[in-house]
Amino acid sequence: MFIDKIEIEVEAGRGGNGVNSFYRDKFVRPGRKGRGRPDGGDGGNGGDVILKASSRMHTLLDFYYKKNFSGEKGSHGQGNGRRGRNGSDCLIEVPCGTVVKDLKFDCILKDLKHASDTVIVAKGGLGGRGNKRAENATEGKSGERRRLLLELKFIADVGIIGLPNAGKSSLLSVISKARPKIAPYPFTTKSPVLGIVKCGDFSFVVAEIPGIIRDAHAGKGLGFEFLRHVERTKILIHLIDMSAASSDEPVNAYQTLNQELKLYKNKIIGKPQIIVANKMDLNGSEQNLIKFKEQLDVDVISISAQKRHNLDRLLDAIRRNLQKNCS
Repeated sequence: MFIDKIEIEVEAGRGGNGVNSFYRDKFVRPGRKGRGRPDGGDGGNGGDVILKASSRMHTLLDFYYKKNFSGEKGSHGQGNGRRGRNGSDCLIEVPCGTVVKDLKFDCILKDLKHASDTVIVAKGGLGGRGNKRAENATEGKSGERRRLLLELKFIADVGIIGLPNAGKSSLLSVISKARPKIAPYPFTTKSPVLGIVKCGDFSFVVAEIPGIIRDAHAGKGLGFEFLRHVERTKILIHLIDMSAASSDEPVNAYQTLNQELKLYKNKIIGKPQIIVANKMDLNGSEQNLIKFKEQLDVDVISISAQKRHNLDRLLDAIRRNLQKNCS
């Protein structure tokens, strides 16, 4: 099961109570009402709830089974001025690329992009004050409580985008060791898949984004769920099926997908794109590619993922683009 969006509840620890205590022995004369000198200690602070990005995690699946987290309570104060122990913090690890949102105020608390990035999402309550200051002891404060939305956005160097059945899974499987499900029908891939590609001493991470359809920007066909993963990528491989029966279909596919990217977030359309014509081993693809280039006047790399044709040229283009855009 792939989980990349989930709600959790967190509650920081309550502060320990301060204590009313009075010190007396045969050398200490009793104070007012014969109780002796006040020496009650303060209560300890409650533990915080902290989220930390970890490279060891890749999905939010763990939070499907456990959705409530809390910091430890602070210990109560004691006599002889002894302060209570602070409660332990609750440290929660999440995948790199997790956006943390407060649902009550509808705001982003932190974008945990990199390993070891942290954010305190709930602050522990302060411990109560003991009576050693000649004032009555007070109770500890409650810790903060929050409902959070955790939203994972993949961090990948390259995103493979395209309409359903363009051959994205096939391409990912032949350029990396990832093994996505491959079948000759649309929407085989239901969630993003990551793969690591090595070109000599150069390597990069590729994410296959599930098929994006018309009106995906408005949420149709889980559009929001898929499009947000495109935001993190440095460059995009725009994969187009050139084997369509009509020569207009590849052009329409290219224009439709770019329109969806633009309508979702305008800055995404500005990402560098490598346009790749796939399934060039099938009948009619060459003619469709000629018309595609004539109508759009763009550079295209033609490949056959299934036959592993011209993949070296594609990988070299990806490497050059990444080096250019990361320098």
